[in-house]
Amino acid sequence: MENGKYLTKEGLNKIKEELSRRKKDDRQAIARAIKEAKEQGDLSENAEYSEAKSRENENEKRIAELESIVKNSTVVRKNTQSNKVEIGSAVKVKAMNVVRSFFIVGSDEADPALNKISNESPIGSALLGKTCNDSVSVKVPGGTVKYKILEIGNK
Repeated sequence: MENGKYLTKEGLNKIKEELSRRKKDDRQAIARAIKEAKEQGDLSENAEYSEAKSRENENEKRIAELESIVKNSTVVRKNTQSNKVEIGSAVKVKAMNVVRSFFIVGSDEADPALNKISNESPIGSALLGKTCNDSVSVKVPGGTVKYKILEIGNK
């Protein structure tokens, strides 16, 4: 794959949902907070107004970021005929006698707590293109860990 940002269909949908919520619900809530704070008078010493304006700024920055992700990302679909690890693959690996499952995703939807690892992460990039029974060595802060691929599938 060429360089760029990648998303699964699920990841794109989550980003679009967040974008929609931020444009509608969050903007309206922030606008109400700003209006209420303005009604309190002197804005120079109004903590509620400052906080609401700060929230507005953060929300607008995130909206711009999400719009850029949607515009510039490529949606990938796991090739169900492929036996190689790709973005969109669910991969079961064994390392140091421990079996773990990962879902390979683009960097914008990575969530290690949910075992969603980026294709750009050390483990994710090492697994890309490999097949069942392949082994990869990954440098981690504590040294090098060898992973053996047990299964490759779709999520």
